Amino acid sequence: MRIGYLFLALLCSLPTQALTLNRLISDGAVLQRHHNIPLTGTTDATTVKVWLNNSLIGETTAHDQQWSISLPAHEAGGPYTLKIEAEHEAANETEAPLIIQDVYFGDVYLASGQSNMELPMARVQEAYPDDVNYANYPLIREFTVPDEYRFDGENQQYSSGQWLSATPAHIARLSAVAYYFARELHLSGGVPVGIVNASLGGSPIEAWMAREILTDYPDDIAAGDYFANPSNVEATQQQEQAAQQAWYAALNEQDKGLTGTPWYTPALNDKDWQSLSLPGDLPGSEAGFAGVWWLRKHVFLAELPTEPLTLRLGRIVDADEAYVNGHKVGNTTYQYPPRSYTVPVSALQKGDNVIALRVISNGGSTGFVPDKRYYLGNDKARISLQGDWKYKVAAKTSNTPSTTFIRWKPMGLFNAMIAPATQFPISGVLWYQGESNASRPADYRDKLTAMISHWRARWQQPQLPFFIVQLTNFMQRYAVPTDSSWAQLRDQQYKSTELGNTALIVTLDIGEWNDIHPVNKKEVGHRLALAAKKLVYQHQVTYTGPEVDGISTDGSAVIISFSSAEGGLHANTSLRNSFAIAGEDGKFYWANARLSGDKVILQHPDVPQPVKVRYAWADNPAAGLYNRAGLPAPPFEHSINR
Repeated sequence: MRIGYLFLALLCSLPTQALTLNRLISDGAVLQRHHNIPLTGTTDATTVKVWLNNSLIGETTAHDQQWSISLPAHEAGGPYTLKIEAEHEAANETEAPLIIQDVYFGDVYLASGQSNMELPMARVQEAYPDDVNYANYPLIREFTVPDEYRFDGENQQYSSGQWLSATPAHIARLSAVAYYFARELHLSGGVPVGIVNASLGGSPIEAWMAREILTDYPDDIAAGDYFANPSNVEATQQQEQAAQQAWYAALNEQDKGLTGTPWYTPALNDKDWQSLSLPGDLPGSEAGFAGVWWLRKHVFLAELPTEPLTLRLGRIVDADEAYVNGHKVGNTTYQYPPRSYTVPVSALQKGDNVIALRVISNGGSTGFVPDKRYYLGNDKARISLQGDWKYKVAAKTSNTPSTTFIRWKPMGLFNAMIAPATQFPISGVLWYQGESNASRPADYRDKLTAMISHWRARWQQPQLPFFIVQLTNFMQRYAVPTDSSWAQLRDQQYKSTELGNTALIVTLDIGEWNDIHPVNKKEVGHRLALAAKKLVYQHQVTYTGPEVDGISTDGSAVIISFSSAEGGLHANTSLRNSFAIAGEDGKFYWANARLSGDKVILQHPDVPQPVKVRYAWADNPAAGLYNRAGLPAPPFEHSINR
């Protein structure tokens, strides 16, 4: 009898596994139509049965607490309810079923890359208010993959995440690029569209690559392997966090603006402060400045407003705290987000109001980015904040201690954010990444094509359509032709389309010179949708801009013919600084350009025998060449065979 009790106690002490299902198949899921869908999960039961809208799909026996069954292919439509039951044979009992509701079959796309893919609709609301305020597309849904990494193996499941619909309650959280892409496809095809958004700001391509395709890059593998050891992660984070905390604590202690009478105090006498015209940089900071500086401005309000106002401060390098009449109204910890702070009525007063800003610079040039919005007000009336401000440096120190972004290390994001999705069929991949590789573009094509081939193999879809968003225009424009690592990276992206069933989405004309996160995500989504209509749905649409089809010479003239130029080429500028040609000396000159049907004819008096030609070859080029469909030509560099 004691043996029986001992055996029963042993059974009771064994770990149990509740009935689970892969998190991607949860309430509101969109599943890929026309494909069998694997249902996998865990249980400590013996038998698992699956119903779809009360029809038994099948049953399976669990092995080692794992179960799997295939959901047959369906046409687009829904809603469906999945019911999953686990039966314990020994105990002759059935636990509470797992119910998944509001499931649709449609087309599913993976959206991946870095911050321009991650950027949510909330960030473009000012540019497209109606698209956010009146969005109501319940059959466009997004599953945002949690931002996680792993280096010692692949995850089979996501730790969290839910499907959210493109409706007022959720639209602000959805990827802007993916939403505009999905909306166009949904409206044109009437099919539910699901987006699996696995993107992370700042991530390099190596983070999205698996170990087996990094064998030619041992340094990348070593960098990931180092953080496969949890103690190395913990030690690195502890050391760097301590250094960061110490730096900020010392900076706060040194900040004269926080000692005595704080410099955000309205009554502070700032007559001895220097003047600065905003937007602009702290004078002298172009050589590098680490520390704190403050700014103050008096603003007159004829009447006390009845509603809160918006304090719009463009973009600030690097971090800031904003005060109105001594009340802190907002802060931002790094340079990229637009500054938009709500000022409550209680912080305002009729007559004179004082705006004070505390700006922290981590060690480079610091200031206020031009060509952005700077105002206090609302949609009815605004007071410009451009022009004269008072400023004063409060503390100088050494540069901010460096930070190791462990989540960006090679292999980590593939293992945690991509691998769990590879068992589910999809219609295609939207890839918007490259800014973090622009300083080292030489091997980008090799890595991207290897990644595409590997992802296709893992999804067991050898022709999986892959849409590559090319880097947009960014940074200062130069008066003379120059080389550009951003142009080289764009060229690497273009050459990656040598793989079949890929498309390049050119965005050279819709960026912002002063913002790495341009807001025109609607056009990016539209151009992606055009490519999907062609490659996925086989529609007869023009989805690419003009591409070089041949180059010849006639004396000193360079003649470039283009494909995808039906009806002739079109220029929306003079093309004066768009094309450059060089002779044997390698010196480039802006070429005089003339359009003739599907050809561009180039000449320059100082280049009698051109040997090389470039188009839109710069960080922020003057790119004005289009086809009649309104799509831009990609940048290029070609040698000329004479």
